[in-house]
Amino acid sequence: MSGQGISPEEVVSLCQTPDTSTRDFMFQQTMYRIKDPRKSIPFYTGVLGMTLLKQLHFPEMKFSLFFMGYENPAEIPQDEQARSAWALTRKATLELTYNWGTESDDSAYHNGNSDPRGFGHIGIWVPDVETACVRFEQQGVQFIKKPQDGKMKGLAFIQDPDGYWIEIFTTSVV
Repeated sequence: MSGQGISPEEVVSLCQTPDTSTRDFMFQQTMYRIKDPRKSIPFYTGVLGMTLLKQLHFPEMKFSLFFMGYENPAEIPQDEQARSAWALTRKATLELTYNWGTESDDSAYHNGNSDPRGFGHIGIWVPDVETACVRFEQQGVQFIKKPQDGKMKGLAFIQDPDGYWIEIFTTSVV
């Protein structure tokens, strides 16, 4: 069956019943290495509308973490210990990892979409792809694919400041 994909029936046959010991497991975060928080934080908050849930700084190891997500800022605990516990129990967050000094060097992170391919993108659901993309264009966001380009209409791919791909979609695409 090589080169012909996989049938829906085979996919179902490959699925296993989750062990009861995993019933409280949750997908909590995806980590991106970022070069410059002065570019990435405004992008994820201002362009994509995420909220900074928690920041952690590790001076002895010279790196910082910024947890981003779609949560109501009014619900974020003010106590730092409670905020940490709260932030690390939100679903589907993005952890931006900043290694101090990388904003000054000429290296780049591999986004997984050129050889050797690997990681591809994260996806952001929006109510209206066209409206979101008009706004992204006004903000100077880099597009990989606009909603009317290519064979798959109605969805877009944009890039963050480090070149990571972000799919912009709505339910009507699937």
